[in-house]
Amino acid sequence: MNLWLIPFFPLIGFFLNGLLGRRLSKPLVNLIAVGSVAASFVCVLVVLSKLWPIDNTYTEHYFTWIQSGFLQIGFDQMLDRLTAVMLLIVTGVGLIIHIYSIGYMAHEGGYYRFFSYLNLFMFFMLLLVLAANLLVVFVGWEGVGLCSYLLVGFYFREDWATNAGNKAFIVNRVGDFGFSLGIFLAVATFHTLDFGKMAAALQGMPAEVGFGALTLIALLLFVGATGKSAQIPLYVWLPDAMAGPTPVSALIHAATMVTAGVYMIARMSFLYNHAPAASEVVAVIGVATAVFAATIGLTQNDIKKVYAYSTISQLGYMFLGVGVGAYSTGIFHLMTHAFFKALLFLGAGSVIHGLGGEQDLRHMGGLRKAMPITFVTLLCGSLSISGFPGFAGFFSKDSILLAAYGHAPWMFWVGAITAGMTAFYVFRAFFLAFFGTYRGHHHPHESPAVMTLPLVVLALLATFGGFINIPEFLSRSYPLGYQENVGRMAISAGFGILGILLAYVMYVAKPALADTVKNAFGAVYTLIFNKYYIDEIYQAAIVKPLEGISRFVLWHGVDEGVIDFGMVNGMAHLVRGWGSLFRRMQSGSIRNYATWVLAGSLLVIFVLGLVGGGR
Repeated sequence: MNLWLIPFFPLIGFFLNGLLGRRLSKPLVNLIAVGSVAASFVCVLVVLSKLWPIDNTYTEHYFTWIQSGFLQIGFDQMLDRLTAVMLLIVTGVGLIIHIYSIGYMAHEGGYYRFFSYLNLFMFFMLLLVLAANLLVVFVGWEGVGLCSYLLVGFYFREDWATNAGNKAFIVNRVGDFGFSLGIFLAVATFHTLDFGKMAAALQGMPAEVGFGALTLIALLLFVGATGKSAQIPLYVWLPDAMAGPTPVSALIHAATMVTAGVYMIARMSFLYNHAPAASEVVAVIGVATAVFAATIGLTQNDIKKVYAYSTISQLGYMFLGVGVGAYSTGIFHLMTHAFFKALLFLGAGSVIHGLGGEQDLRHMGGLRKAMPITFVTLLCGSLSISGFPGFAGFFSKDSILLAAYGHAPWMFWVGAITAGMTAFYVFRAFFLAFFGTYRGHHHPHESPAVMTLPLVVLALLATFGGFINIPEFLSRSYPLGYQENVGRMAISAGFGILGILLAYVMYVAKPALADTVKNAFGAVYTLIFNKYYIDEIYQAAIVKPLEGISRFVLWHGVDEGVIDFGMVNGMAHLVRGWGSLFRRMQSGSIRNYATWVLAGSLLVIFVLGLVGGGR
């Protein structure tokens, strides 16, 4: 079936544009970058048409990668229903964003470099999704992290961009350390990293009671997921990652890479089903992250930061779903989120493009007349993420909340209230951008067709994508985890509608009310506006102490004191000192040489006498 062709095309695009792009015209760079992703998308459709309806797992073995004792790890790829959904999301949404990028990046420097990085990301993401074992997953996992670093720091001449790239890279290394420990422990426990073999080993076994090896493996893998998917406490890199070009925010930091942690847990569902304590941690961290990030989103003025915190919050919903065992609903929300969040970020990019780079909502307003297509499409995205009845986000979000209610009712209520906050801050951004009077300094204009047509396609998906019955499609392998309840769906939808109405009152009908509310909350508003000072706390409690240890202990103490002075320079001083002494002995005087010979002879006789006397 040649599954390897799916990631192969973007890899070729990366090499062609990366090595030759500087000498190629922009149309040719576009053809290579977009054409390679389009070829992958077509390849996915061909493979799925041949294997449909995918009742069994199809695996391809290419070569044995590691052979050592009991451990044999192949470079293998697999296709099942979960893989099929992820392949369609990655290649489909990826293709749309690549097309959009042609217009958005048209006047940016490093044009070919941007598309080569984007193609490299597609290669690693597809490799991650197709992997048949944890080690191949880890290669893709690290690869998408590398591409995130390269693209977040794309404007490498600016300190704010390089700092954001470094932050994303370092924070993810913390999570990946836990992920790698989980892989090592999985090898020691299962003697394999193959998904099918690990699942077979657990088949028929009871769930682990207490804290054992399975729970520890699951928790360590989840540490990696908290980094990659920006959950508490490793979420802090994602808002800063908005320093990269907006298409990067849409593709990597909304639709695909950041959902890799959710995908990994769904893929490892056989493990989490046998480690209920770990699953409970996943669910609790997910719901906590959802509400925590939503509160911060209430106060942000940078349009991309608003959507960044909503991404963190929505990822929390996904982890809530997979944490309570409703894996299919978590993946369902992953799919709808890819539609509406890619739309929101690309819509924000259209606004930024039309305003000459402006991102501050306080310098926008009244844009619906100047940017009608962006206005309508962003409205669809905003309604979808708010869970408005009939839109894609409504079906997937409510599926998760219904599953959560069956697991623990308090999780449902926290999730429903968070849905209301989400609707409020997303429509706050929408109303500040498109209603009222224009408060900016640039002449607003609509984006070109190469940018607006992708918005239209994503708007259709964000509106009608909920009718794609992903939960039923995945239910053969992953349980639905809930029973439909109209009353509870009405409650969660009601919170969303209430949030929209409240945002309308505060930012359209009575805009002075917003300042009144802000002043009324005073210190609380300041605390939330400053993101609970979490970055400052990390800086004071972790970064500064590590810098101090590095500076005074490792640099001055170990490097300069031990290595330089004690070993390198110290050895040089020692050799130089002895050399100076011996140099004085080389006087050229025969009388001096005879004296040294006599002294040496007497010393030898004395030593021999001592040795002989000892006998």
